Amino acid sequence: MKIDDFANKRTEWLKGEGPKSDIALSTRVRLARNIEGRIYFDRASDKEREETLKKLEGAIKKSKYLKKAVFFRISATTELDRYFLVERHLMSKDHVEKTDHKGLVVEEKEIVSAMLNEEDHLRLQVLKSGFDVMEAWRLADEIDSELSQLVSFDFSNKFGYLTSCPTNTGTGLRASVMLHLSALAMTGQVENVFEAISKLGLTMRGFYGEGTEALGDFFQVSNQVAMGHSETDILDNLERIVHKVITKEEETRNMLITKRKQEISDRVHRSYGTLKSARIITSSETIKLLSAVRLGAELGLIKDLDAVKINEVLLLTQPAHLQKISGKELPPYERDIKRADLVREKLGVN
Repeated sequence: MKIDDFANKRTEWLKGEGPKSDIALSTRVRLARNIEGRIYFDRASDKEREETLKKLEGAIKKSKYLKKAVFFRISATTELDRYFLVERHLMSKDHVEKTDHKGLVVEEKEIVSAMLNEEDHLRLQVLKSGFDVMEAWRLADEIDSELSQLVSFDFSNKFGYLTSCPTNTGTGLRASVMLHLSALAMTGQVENVFEAISKLGLTMRGFYGEGTEALGDFFQVSNQVAMGHSETDILDNLERIVHKVITKEEETRNMLITKRKQEISDRVHRSYGTLKSARIITSSETIKLLSAVRLGAELGLIKDLDAVKINEVLLLTQPAHLQKISGKELPPYERDIKRADLVREKLGVN
């Protein structure tokens, strides 16, 4: 399988399936691991980095869970390919930089992926559609247990799994849920939610995770630290708090449709109208408008469009995906034209 093959597939996290998928787009569980006795990536020599990469590649090839996965050496990919993989949430933006001796493993369904030689030697990720924390964890735990039989991970009886970043030390676990909080954002309540969950050990990040901005009222809610907490504590806390956030979003949506229907309907249909008529449109504007339209579809204000189709347009209009579809690299202005054409096509407008 080649990277271009992924462009023709519907990625797992936007399938619109799973619990509470109207609000929770996806659930991610990520485990950070380092190989015992090997120098961590940032301080290792090129020779040591290459040895670590090959050792991990060898272990993954023996994994029954990853036997159908494909391995990419990042330095052998184009810059467009790398950002395409970032847009699909298969690797981080940090993995795009300094590409030598780095790898990416992607299972054919895109549920499981692993970054090799990112900040840590191994970043194992499970990505599920909807609000599915425990199922994502179950799969990640099984694969981690299998890999630990194939390669020895750096573990301290006192501190737990040792990682490059101290906040990950312990379980090495980061779990997150991607939420579409359009009603809370529209009513100015997102900041209050952020402050509330921060006091409870969680944080809100942008569309592509740490260090990125929120786009179109999409937010990642995740645990802040792993040290001093068990996996069960982290996952239970995330699940409990995210459930409350989802409930608050549901209540706010009900309030909007009950008490402010004309206002919300106007906003939704203005956004829909712009998407159906625009001839030039930027990526950020597209996400913002799709966010409003997605809310309208979920509230029944738009009858001929569902969240799955909107999710598809959301992904395909990202810069790297747009260029993959076009079969060539495009300057920003041409991308904006192509994006508008694609949106009208997907929305059934001539």
